[in-house]
Order: sequence, then C-alpha cells, then structure tokens
Amino acid sequence: MRKADSYASVWDPIANAAEHAANLHTRSELLEKIADIVQQSGWTDADAASHCRISQMRMDDLLCGRVSHFSLDALVSIATALSLRVHVELAPA
Repeated sequence: MRKADSYASVWDPIANAAEHAANLHTRSELLEKIADIVQQSGWTDADAASHCRISQMRMDDLLCGRVSHFSLDALVSIATALSLRVHVELAPA
C-alpha cells in the first residue's frame, strides 16, 4: 500500500511549477472572497454583474469558482468595482 502524498496547497499537485501553484492559490482565495461578498449582498445575478462591471456569464463563472477563467488582474478589477481594496501580504513559503 502506498502512503498518500501530502501537499502544502491543493494547487501544488496540479500545477507544473511552484509559481503557477502560488498564482492559482492567490486567485482562488480572491475569487472565493469576492463570491462570498456577492452572495451575502442578496443581489440578483444581473445586479451582481452590474456592480462588479462584468457580464452575467462572467458572474456565473465567478460564483461557480472557475478560477481558470480569471486572471489576478481581472479579480483585482472586480474587487475594486465593489469598492474593496486588495491587500498583498508576503510570507515565507
């Protein structure tokens, strides 16, 4: 029987490099926080898309957690449209 592999992040085993895994992890965290705020707002999908300045199709992608559909830049722009400030914190790996 083989011992199960252990990873620091869920993205580590699917990313081809540590940099790619870090980018996926950061996008995932930001997307999740934006989706939480949108869901807590009580907006319709159309209202949420309008507030975020994206299409309803993009809003569906965001709410479904489709990380690969969003760049870090796009997520920062969406957060800014919601009058949020994105804070970057660096820590040792």
